[in-house]
Amino acid sequence: MGKLIGYVRVSTRAQDFDRQVRDLLAAGVRRDDLYTDHGVSGARASRPAFNRALEALHEGDTLVITTLDRLGRSTVNMLGLAEELRARGINLRVLNLGGGNVDTGTPMGSMVFTVMAALAQMELEIKRERINDSVSKRRAAGKDLGGRRQQFSDSQISNARRLIDAGEAATHVARDLGMSRATLYRRIGELDARQWVTSQTP
Repeated sequence: MGKLIGYVRVSTRAQDFDRQVRDLLAAGVRRDDLYTDHGVSGARASRPAFNRALEALHEGDTLVITTLDRLGRSTVNMLGLAEELRARGINLRVLNLGGGNVDTGTPMGSMVFTVMAALAQMELEIKRERINDSVSKRRAAGKDLGGRRQQFSDSQISNARRLIDAGEAATHVARDLGMSRATLYRRIGELDARQWVTSQTP
């Protein structure tokens, strides 16, 4: 009989994964065979513990997770992973999928997984549409959209530009400010545009 490999993921450092661990242990996964990504989003392609879990799996083994969204956010990625595991002779077991325990090692489990993955993606698309609709309405009404405020003054951006003009590498200047090189150039461009408009005003 193959080994059970458990995978646990929480998206933020503040979240607790004890419940997932308890469920996996109750399902027969040994604590030594648990892999945990803490503070890692499902949208990220690189998840260190998840990669180690995949490496630990061999033909006849089963990857066990508590819910489908532990694998990721995209139907394409989830189904692609299930197919990759199947090609390696590895099963996928989801403890709480559609209110039940689904194992892709069975024909019924494979079908349910496919349907539920599609439904999960549809739900995500609906949520995204609602958010976009809400943002559009707030923008049309002239309301604050929230989000992170720009945290650098025009003076700081001007100083950054002077450093770059003096020969300092833009990548280093951007890193010191805590932003990407592209963001720094965008901020410099915005500042230049505002200053040009001001200079043209009588």
